[in-house]
Amino acid sequence: MPMTSDEIRETYLSFFEQRGHQRLRSAPLVPTTHDPSVLLTTAGMHPLKPYFQGIEQPPHTRLTSCQKCFRATDIENVGNTLRHLTFFEMLGNFSIGDYFKEEVIGFAWELATSGFGFREDDVWVTVFGGDEELGLGADEEAIELWLKAGVPRERIVECPRSENFWQAGPTGPCGPCSELYLDRGLDFGKADDLPGGENERFLEFWNLVFMQFDQNPVNTLTPLPAKNIDTGLGLNRFAAILQGKESVFETDQFWPLIELGQQLSGRSYGQDEETTRALRILADHSRAMTFLVADGVVPSNEDRGYILRRVMRRAIQHGRRIGIEPGFLPRFAAVVEQLMGAAYPEIVEHRASIQKWLVAEEEGFGRTLEQGTRMLDELIAQAKANGEEGLGADDVFRLHDTFGFPIDITREIAAEHDLGVDESGFEALMDQQRANSRAGGGRSTGAQDHLRARAQELAGTAAFTSEFTGYVTTEQSTTVGALEAETDGHVLVKLVESPFYAAGGGQVSDHGWLTCEDGDCRARVVDVLRVAGGADQVVVVENEKGTLKPGEHVHAVVDRGARHATEANHTATHLLHAALRRRLGDHVRQAGSAVQPDKLRFDFTHGAALSSDELRDVEDEVNERILANLPVRALTTTLDEAKKLGAMALFGEKYGDVVRMVEVGDGSFSRELCGGTHVRSTAEIGLFRVLAETSSAANVRRIEAITGPVAVTLLREHDTALREAAVELRATPEQVPAEVGKLRGRIKQLEKAAKSGGRPDGALDVEALVASATEHDGGARVLTAVIESSDPKALPDVADRLKGRLGDAAIVLGAVADGRVHLVASVAPALVARGVRAGAIVKVAAEVTGGGGGGRDTMARAGGRDPEKLPEAIDAARAAIETALAG
Repeated sequence: MPMTSDEIRETYLSFFEQRGHQRLRSAPLVPTTHDPSVLLTTAGMHPLKPYFQGIEQPPHTRLTSCQKCFRATDIENVGNTLRHLTFFEMLGNFSIGDYFKEEVIGFAWELATSGFGFREDDVWVTVFGGDEELGLGADEEAIELWLKAGVPRERIVECPRSENFWQAGPTGPCGPCSELYLDRGLDFGKADDLPGGENERFLEFWNLVFMQFDQNPVNTLTPLPAKNIDTGLGLNRFAAILQGKESVFETDQFWPLIELGQQLSGRSYGQDEETTRALRILADHSRAMTFLVADGVVPSNEDRGYILRRVMRRAIQHGRRIGIEPGFLPRFAAVVEQLMGAAYPEIVEHRASIQKWLVAEEEGFGRTLEQGTRMLDELIAQAKANGEEGLGADDVFRLHDTFGFPIDITREIAAEHDLGVDESGFEALMDQQRANSRAGGGRSTGAQDHLRARAQELAGTAAFTSEFTGYVTTEQSTTVGALEAETDGHVLVKLVESPFYAAGGGQVSDHGWLTCEDGDCRARVVDVLRVAGGADQVVVVENEKGTLKPGEHVHAVVDRGARHATEANHTATHLLHAALRRRLGDHVRQAGSAVQPDKLRFDFTHGAALSSDELRDVEDEVNERILANLPVRALTTTLDEAKKLGAMALFGEKYGDVVRMVEVGDGSFSRELCGGTHVRSTAEIGLFRVLAETSSAANVRRIEAITGPVAVTLLREHDTALREAAVELRATPEQVPAEVGKLRGRIKQLEKAAKSGGRPDGALDVEALVASATEHDGGARVLTAVIESSDPKALPDVADRLKGRLGDAAIVLGAVADGRVHLVASVAPALVARGVRAGAIVKVAAEVTGGGGGGRDTMARAGGRDPEKLPEAIDAARAAIETALAG
């Protein structure tokens, strides 16, 4: 019987464990926050980059792993070829300054022939054949070592730099490589075929990279201080070879998914190109989406969330094209769990979240697919009738922007009708949209990046790692181990011991002071930077008196007030996280946070705005835990033990085998893996008050809140405002809500009058609406109103009439027809430049009514399901406009 995929994985890892390698668990598909170079893990060595770069100390000089990988560049190839995948497993063995070519070649030959049972005569190898630009000749050392291993010279093929020289980028670590190929015989090719060429006879299955040079500048090589080995063997392609299958989709990890697709569609794999392609796409993409969601990614329109959405929507579209009834994605995910849950328990642990997000996206995109497909069919018919060669950029962009219809699906369907797509024009429109979104909304991080680069360089030249003592003290007698002279008013200092927390995990860095023992110098700590992948730190100071010197003995003091307020907010985020999961469900996971002394921000995965009842329940639960005065403890344990205890691991964080776990009370309410600082008991938080609950991104919500004295101050301000409102209304504070209700009733009457002006024909009184507009700084005018109209299609016309009267204005109109809410927003270009965007404003209003929508920056439409919330939605739109104008 041929080896199963599980047996291949275990055979490989066990082989290298027996030869002194430490087995590593697969890192998540989401790289750590310290590595922004890629959105998703793309290679087996990717999580090990800090070890190869010398930034972090590896747990062992010999490592082996089976790493989950995802390559977005292959999304559109999936289904068209026998082997392209988005999600795959990469086996590898690595040497970090330990063994080199001789040992790895010996290992590879032994495992290929003895471990996996290949006939020696069927295995060929390629080696680097040299390159004039690099100034390197053929890799004669590798050739000699392969000969020594038993490979005859005629089966050792020299290949050019394009095939057998590895480099991560234009500059950086690099080196020649050697690849192993299986010769499948003349049935699959010709006698003169060779490995490395374009043929099906030779299948590459293992790449051995000899990382021995640093390339900087381009084509200039210098030897690395230590020689490293990085190998990669694709498990899924290798399974096809060992199992004698023509494609990866016929192997044991994929075929049950193909069979499910056949069962649901009533079609057979291989019956025609459309069916085979769709079944392959469903098999690959269902694996990809299952693992992405398990690792904390949720579908959205940005970054890795957009990649997930692409594979989900592509799977939905192709499933429906072959006749599969809606609701199939969760069924595919269940089969993925059966096949791979034993090797990857995270997909079992997060089963509920996987099911929730797959159901939600399939239901949501199902409606989009119907609308978008109808529009695309019309565009295709129109293009054919006009004798055009393809679809224009404006049409394709509208499909994408208004209907959420991915361009890759548009491209595929258009190609089936022999039509192209103006992709360069589409990308130009996308770039314009991104530029508009960024305009006025961000600040340059160039100075911060430069400072961080200098800090990294200082840490690299220092011969020690700063010991963080801030968990146990906020004052520390220490020594300036190294420093960089003042630049731009800042001095970078490397302390031997440091009580200062370096920003990370959402928590801001400490501030404080460094004072020389003799009192001759004093510096203010303004920032603390993490370096060496988060394992070390550099303190940023501004001199206030005298000058710090290397070797100086100093007294380091943290700003205790700011630290304690930050700790209160950090512990509050743990309580908030737990309360949200209890109230909303286990699909809720932290998606980002900002913990400062004055406030906290917490982003979490959830697909809808919280109701007032849900928000109140969450706030009440957090305050109950604060009043209970529960102890907060940080424990050091193993990662496996922490997971057994139910500790939450956070998205984008990197964990070793030993972790720090923070638990509240007995841990039954909250346990999280966390490197931040915390209060000693929940009572120290004092009070928790939610300021706002908003959308951060698609399927990500954001709560902003305050604690302690800041919250008390806010409540006092609210009391003062309530008393002042009572005076203005000539009422008691308790009567204010009822009096405000009366005022709102009068406002509705005025809005109704503004709509009709008492005319018998019920026509809109545009003059009254114009008169109700309010003016803001810079000449901007804002008009938001509920109007009565049985024809929602009239709303854009009304907005256009008002736009002509108001000039530079932001207009939001809402109406109820047929039991549904209809909304339209119109924004003048001058206000768009100030950050007011119709698509964003109408989306805010629609979410209040349980709906959604969007459009261009100047004109957008939306709908909702809850007519009673329309006045509240109009108020939310006005608030969003005023906030944007104030910014």
